[in-house]
Amino acid sequence: MAQTKSDPNYKIIAENRRARFDYAIEDDLECGIMLTGSEVKSLRENSANVAESYAAVEESELWLVNSYIAPYTRAMFPHEERRRRKLLVSKKDLSRLWNETQRKGMTLVPLVMYFNHKGIVKLKIGIARGKKNHDKRETEAKRDWNRQKQRLLKQGG
Repeated sequence: MAQTKSDPNYKIIAENRRARFDYAIEDDLECGIMLTGSEVKSLRENSANVAESYAAVEESELWLVNSYIAPYTRAMFPHEERRRRKLLVSKKDLSRLWNETQRKGMTLVPLVMYFNHKGIVKLKIGIARGKKNHDKRETEAKRDWNRQKQRLLKQGG
């Protein structure tokens, strides 16, 4: 997803920064999301959270569960903040996601919610496997080592 900084419409709304620490992301997929008008207005004011949410395939549909979009104060018809929202993917991708979660024991984790270059809300979900504690420590050690290496290179050069 190489977006240019000069693109006026591209804007990250919510990011699940903890996902890459808790899960080993194997693959990711961009999908659309069905929203009401007050939800989109609220997202334009940059008030959402996808950190505690997850995606699930139920009855041949993909759903985003437990995501939070703050209420829009000036809305005539306000929305429910933590309602289940339908995600839009192709049938081919939906069957692949279902296979991954059912057979291989993977989970679907929302990574980033953003406005794309056309100004449409998109959600990037990752097909992930949960990490054990020793895996998390190993990841942290690698990150610390890379930071130390950068410091040493900066001092030496």
